[in-house]
Amino acid sequence: MGNTVDVVIPVEPEAARALENPARREAAGRYLSSLLKEGRFRGVLANAIAEMKAEAQANGLTDQDVETELAAWQVERRG
Repeated sequence: MGNTVDVVIPVEPEAARALENPARREAAGRYLSSLLKEGRFRGVLANAIAEMKAEAQANGLTDQDVETELAAWQVERRG
């Protein structure tokens, strides 16, 4: 992959198992690099947030419920 740098990114255990394969890890790195270099990451992130919001609403959560949970999480994180 040319000039690369290793970084640590937290992922779910299932994803970590898939990334044990060097070829998959290299492919994932190329994909992530292209998302970040081409400025597409914001679009991917926006789509992921929209999907999570739709799922939350389908489970009966309101925007206010989500905002309240996020605010509580931020307070905990600052601890």
